Amino acid sequence: MPAEPDILLRTLTDDGVLRLTLNDVARRNALSEAMLSELGRAFTAAGRDSAVRVIVLAANGPAFCAGHDLKEMTAGRAAPDGGRAYFASVMAQCSAVMQGIVQCPKPVIAEVTGVATAAGCQLVASCDLAIAADTARFSTPGVHIGLFCSTPMVALSRNISNKHAMEMLLTGDMTPAPRAAEIGLINYAVPAAELTTTTMEMARKIASKSGMTLATGKRAFYAQREMPLADAYDYASQVMVENMLAHDAEEGIGAFIEKRAPQWQDR
Repeated sequence: MPAEPDILLRTLTDDGVLRLTLNDVARRNALSEAMLSELGRAFTAAGRDSAVRVIVLAANGPAFCAGHDLKEMTAGRAAPDGGRAYFASVMAQCSAVMQGIVQCPKPVIAEVTGVATAAGCQLVASCDLAIAADTARFSTPGVHIGLFCSTPMVALSRNISNKHAMEMLLTGDMTPAPRAAEIGLINYAVPAAELTTTTMEMARKIASKSGMTLATGKRAFYAQREMPLADAYDYASQVMVENMLAHDAEEGIGAFIEKRAPQWQDR
């Protein structure tokens, strides 16, 4: 019997870009319990690994991610409580993975081919940046099956305007990649043949920066976004003070003044 394929592949380049590739092609890279576990472990490990500077989340097969595994979810109904405890556990696990992407100190870029639907669309929206093939499509189609995409809504509504988010959530229609770029769900829609090259160029550009600075900025970005304006400025000012006192800020400013390349120590 052939061995079961790894459902999540890991490749680390010499310049610190970790490529995580969803590889459960037969299930359209659905967020099964096994896939969620693999993703959770991978982001936690990457966040702690000093060799990792940027993470690219890609996928094999025609679908980036089809969302939750509905066959697994349906099987959960066989429990005496009709599936309540099982559904709660899966939703908590999925929410933890999505928050783990946001909380990971390393920038995360989604490289999207094919379709990203429901929790798969949520996965894209949870990443810091997203670049898609111009043939990719996105949707939150839960309304078609009587299940509003409430958890994908959290990430979606934090990326695009209310009316664009509500249109996707209420209609369940597919959004082509060029339109997804227009409304801010992704950064760029590029020809499929150029997708990996474009994504890796972006990843390497970011990886060349101070890891301390990137982690500081990512953490501050998501924290201040939830604050009232005055509180956000107070918080960001404190972050700037601490950042100015860090070695890499002193080095970077000195290098700029002296017209030389900075030597980062990620501290």
